[in-house]
Amino acid sequence: MREYLARIDAVLIQAVIAGALSFAHLHEIAEAAGQTGWKAWAYPISVDLLLVAAWRRIHIQREAGHSAALPWLWFVIALAASLGANIGTAGMINLDDVPQWLSILVAGWPALAFFGGTLLAHTPARPEATEDTPPIEVEQLPAETPAQPTDPRPELTAANHTEPEPAPPPPDTTPEPDPAPAPAPAVSVPPGLVAHAQQIADSHRQTTGTSIDPDTLSARLNLPAPMIHAITAQLT
Repeated sequence: MREYLARIDAVLIQAVIAGALSFAHLHEIAEAAGQTGWKAWAYPISVDLLLVAAWRRIHIQREAGHSAALPWLWFVIALAASLGANIGTAGMINLDDVPQWLSILVAGWPALAFFGGTLLAHTPARPEATEDTPPIEVEQLPAETPAQPTDPRPELTAANHTEPEPAPPPPDTTPEPDPAPAPAPAVSVPPGLVAHAQQIADSHRQTTGTSIDPDTLSARLNLPAPMIHAITAQLT
């Protein structure tokens, strides 16, 4: 515990010494650049406060998981102002005759520091934890069951209830198709008769140029229609 306290004390002492020296160097630069009276003392306070505010904002942005690019920018600007003043007082700049650009930087620092501080103050910090509103539980009402019709004859039991008989199907009114006609019996034609009919057909074709029809053949042979059809079927 004592070692821990000694380590903290050493760090704090070192920080106080470094801060005091940096503060003195910034005061000397501001006073040499024409900032007299209380303005020369306010200049180092502005630089150091901007440096601390930017470093603090960097940690807040990191913890919130946000980008810390803007705080890093202003931290580098404040660090450059502080480091530049420390180096300038080491003989790099003639404090009895400071250059004009240094006077311009020192005179313009308050506006720059005010702008940077305003941006850091309005940078979104970590989101505030909001308590989740518990969902409203809606009581589920039991579904209403439809009222069962009461039997007007309570004296009848389930055994007395009989299922109604299904209605008979309607009679089929589709007319039955007519039976196919019986095939005509085959007619036997003598070969000689067929040969004679062939001669008549050839003669008719030579005379008229057309095939003989069954009616003409029937008139020439004086035979019934079934036999004529049987002969016509065998003609070539």
